[in-house]
Amino acid sequence: MPLSSSNPPERVVIAGGGPAGIFAAITCIEASHGTEVLVLEKTAQFLSKVRVSGGGRCNVTNGCRDPRELIQNYPRGGRALLGPFMEFGTSEAAEWFEQRGVELKTEADGRVFPSTNTSQTIIDCLMGASNRAGVRMLPNCGVDGVERTANGFVVKTTGGQKFECGRLMLATGGCRGGAGGHPAVLLGHSMVPSVPSLFSFEIRLPWLNGLAGIALPGVAVSIPDLSLHGEGAMVITHSGLSGPAILRLSAWGARELSGLGYSFEIRINWLSGWDTGRIEAGLDSRRKDQPARRVINSPLPPIPTRLWERLVELSEIPAETRLAELSRSARHRLIQQLTRTTLAVSGKSLNREEFVTCGGVQLREVNFKTMQSRICPGLFFGGELLDIDGLTGGFNFQAAWTTGWLAGRAMAS
Repeated sequence: MPLSSSNPPERVVIAGGGPAGIFAAITCIEASHGTEVLVLEKTAQFLSKVRVSGGGRCNVTNGCRDPRELIQNYPRGGRALLGPFMEFGTSEAAEWFEQRGVELKTEADGRVFPSTNTSQTIIDCLMGASNRAGVRMLPNCGVDGVERTANGFVVKTTGGQKFECGRLMLATGGCRGGAGGHPAVLLGHSMVPSVPSLFSFEIRLPWLNGLAGIALPGVAVSIPDLSLHGEGAMVITHSGLSGPAILRLSAWGARELSGLGYSFEIRINWLSGWDTGRIEAGLDSRRKDQPARRVINSPLPPIPTRLWERLVELSEIPAETRLAELSRSARHRLIQQLTRTTLAVSGKSLNREEFVTCGGVQLREVNFKTMQSRICPGLFFGGELLDIDGLTGGFNFQAAWTTGWLAGRAMAS
């Protein structure tokens, strides 16, 4: 169907075919019953981030239902999201998808996935709802420039097209190179410089790399120089450390770690929740039960055997040392290694498909009741283009659904 050229002031243009933009487009049409909505996507594929998220499963939201608890999972933007989450939070998002035929499941850690375990289910739901609503989808159509007019805006595309509209939404995602925020700057907004969030730590130590693949259910990690600390699961990778505990540290310290050039020390307690007395008791129990057993073969659970062997070696305890022969000083060194292993981080590793940034449009320049600009009437924002980012667990998608829903309803008014 050709695009209408009549009444451009009534047209809504949304720049960005990701979760926030598509959700806003559907919401806008369903709320207005007749508004023409165009979604401009710079790539050939809509919802590309949805496709790869959660290892291809799509962690669509989180099971946390209390908005006040929910906002604690946003290193930046949590306070601004409190009111929006009371309007459209995780319960409303789950209900939205379920009403459109998507069966959801909540896992033990609170993450919510489609029961099919494939992100294609969420893509099919959103694209199907867009088609039924009559959203006009234009792929390979990035925004090259924006001008303010008496009736709204003129949007210039990378393909040389021009679209007039009365309301414009920018939902172009994280500004890893700054280009995504250029239209906002043209219309008077200021941007918080973007830096990576949610990244793994690169550590160049052969003994650690030799343990790649080991997953630990619960460790305590900290960055002493920044007074950052946290607990959770951790994975040893071929290049360093990853997993929820590490990703949380990277999110909360994103800007500070960037300032350090990603060169800093991390401290690990491999036995989170154990104090020195409990560790000593565990070692004493093994010594009494099996005095002839070698220390290197006597791991304290849940530390895997391979990791235990390395920690014993780092404690300068000879491999042939028996439990009965473990001296007080050697035991002290082992306990220190178990609770305070210090590693030098020398860089970061990013999942390029699920790349998350902190930074973006200044939150004080946006009305979070409607997601409309406080500087430029008729301009709306949503998703990661804003200076909002969440931890892993469905929180970034929830921010996209919520801001998209609010913007969509406001643009339909």
